[in-house]
Amino acid sequence: MKLPAFAVALLLASAAPAFAETPFEWLEAVDAPRSMQWVEAENAKTLPVLTGDKRYAGLHSDALAILSAKDRIPTPSFHGKGVYNFWQDATNVRGLWRRTTLEGYRSATPTWETVLDVDALSKAEKANWIWKGADCRPTTHDRCMVSLSNGGKDAVEEREFDLKTKGFVDGGFRLPESKQNVAWLDADTLILTRDWGAGTTTESGYGFVVKTLKRGQPLAAAKEVFRGEAKDVSASPIVYRDGKGGRIVLIDRGLDFFNTAWFLLPDDGKAIPLPLPSRASTYGYLDSRLIVGIQQDWTVGGVTYKAGSLLAVNAPALIAGHSAVETLYVPTGRQALDRDQVEVTETRVAAVQYDNVRGSLLTFSRARDGRWVQQTYAGLANASVTLGATADDGDALFYSEENFVTPTRLMLAETAVPTSVEVKSMPARFAADDLTVDQFEATSKDGTKIPYFVVRKKGLKYDGSNPAQVFAYGGFQLSKLPIYDPINGKLWLERGGVQIVPNIRGGGEFGPAWHEAALKANRQRAFDDLFAVTEDVIARKISSPRRLGFYGRSNGGLLAGVALTQRPDLWNAVVVESPLLDMLRYHLLPAGASWIGEYGDPTKPEEAAWIAKYSPQQNIKPGVKYPLAYITTSTKDDRVHPGHARKFSARLAEVGAPYLYYENTDGGHANAADPTANAKRWAMHYAYLSRQLMD
Repeated sequence: MKLPAFAVALLLASAAPAFAETPFEWLEAVDAPRSMQWVEAENAKTLPVLTGDKRYAGLHSDALAILSAKDRIPTPSFHGKGVYNFWQDATNVRGLWRRTTLEGYRSATPTWETVLDVDALSKAEKANWIWKGADCRPTTHDRCMVSLSNGGKDAVEEREFDLKTKGFVDGGFRLPESKQNVAWLDADTLILTRDWGAGTTTESGYGFVVKTLKRGQPLAAAKEVFRGEAKDVSASPIVYRDGKGGRIVLIDRGLDFFNTAWFLLPDDGKAIPLPLPSRASTYGYLDSRLIVGIQQDWTVGGVTYKAGSLLAVNAPALIAGHSAVETLYVPTGRQALDRDQVEVTETRVAAVQYDNVRGSLLTFSRARDGRWVQQTYAGLANASVTLGATADDGDALFYSEENFVTPTRLMLAETAVPTSVEVKSMPARFAADDLTVDQFEATSKDGTKIPYFVVRKKGLKYDGSNPAQVFAYGGFQLSKLPIYDPINGKLWLERGGVQIVPNIRGGGEFGPAWHEAALKANRQRAFDDLFAVTEDVIARKISSPRRLGFYGRSNGGLLAGVALTQRPDLWNAVVVESPLLDMLRYHLLPAGASWIGEYGDPTKPEEAAWIAKYSPQQNIKPGVKYPLAYITTSTKDDRVHPGHARKFSARLAEVGAPYLYYENTDGGHANAADPTANAKRWAMHYAYLSRQLMD
């Protein structure tokens, strides 16, 4: 959501003088003619360079073949007894929502029935629809709220869809475009948050008023059941159901990106504070217990539960002041549960554990005596594990496992026994027989040991001549894991490139403390970790500054901007994609205010002072020799504003530094609205990296 001019003015007036005025601010006007003229001029300069490269056509062809391949694994989801999949390829660019049976899905050649053709819908409605998922109502599993985005934005339109008739419901629920969160309260009632009108969205652009909406009611008749505050990030409803028919309704009031005030919403609709720790995640409901992961130490009932633990909580008993917490998992050593990889089935909790960045699947079940029993599944070595769909009834669970050189394989676990079967596997997309993976450690500025992976050809000579690309993120407790990346494998590794993956602080590889070590005033630690790994790569002669490049997107784009401005001597290429770069104004741009818990608050002089030390926009200096950077974003990115990338490029131009800039007019934050656009995106990336590091 774009801030009105008067709101921007008010916020700027309250800000510190150091950032009350920013050059190139006019580029923040996303669709303004002057801004778009600038974008068109920049695109006109960059496109001939990258798409005219002799390698571009081959890179594009390889990327498109991978992204539109018909033999890739169709990602499954359960709705009732059916297995559903959303599929895109060269013919179905916007995609097909389709279904089969579980038995059919497990076969080598499933028979698919199309449920919704998004290409046909877009053509019929003359709209730019991008699929954003579906949430189906419980018990009957016959109707779903389908989310459709205009061009890939986070804001979506919600429409009720009938799975039996395969059409939108006449007179059914239909919610106009908004950044909204919707759940089924019962078969004829939604609970949701959205932009309800003036004064109902936070400074981050998300709703903070939760209402219920009954079938047949207009939005104006929705009943308010909870109200947060404008300074919050958001307020969202969550509805969980267990295998015994029980239901629990929660309100997640996001105080900042990581801290939440939790509320229980009983049937009478009067929200009651739920005394969970503020840094906690909820995952589901099992045996009348709420499954909770805590990201901070929590003392309740005289017992302290360690950060990173997985717990089962009797919510009503906890509210009543009783001891109501049971322990499923406690991390030790360099172990950590992936915060985003916990699922609840009818009788089990499934979670992914990483031990020194190597994943495995764990499940937990509650015995008759109340103890929780842990089981570990055998799996692929040195792998990442991703949980997929869980059945609406029973314990069936899809999950996948992969590593840097082993294609993804989809597994199905159906019983309480810790065994699973391989259902499907991705064909090899690049030659990996001559590749090997090493794990090294670098010592950061403060003495912390930072592990990193090196993916390379066997027999590689460590003489500093190898083109190497560093991938890193370093924020929001998101981990960089050993994943099979067909695009990077085909367009880089197969052609002799080396891949470096550091596990720097700010991520979640070793639990909450690893993330918290690089928060706010300590952000420089993440950057120091990156530089320490890069210097270690150079010291080992795996590569050299002439042959080294960095790639980062979103928060990783901030990392790329810092890599360029703080250590331009380390690189000859930096890809800065969908980035945060003007950190003294990020809170004024959608949805920047939601990230104050990660970066700090630029309206506070003491915090603005340490943000200013690293903010890439303010640290471009004349007279510095910068490598040629490639900066790219999307006009329709309503999460990380394209103004960041635009202004950074304009500032580079002002000081006479080299850069290439390209802005995709569709795509949203993912910067890839369809396989064709995505193939172009990656071909341009690797044409740039090849020019800089391989030539």
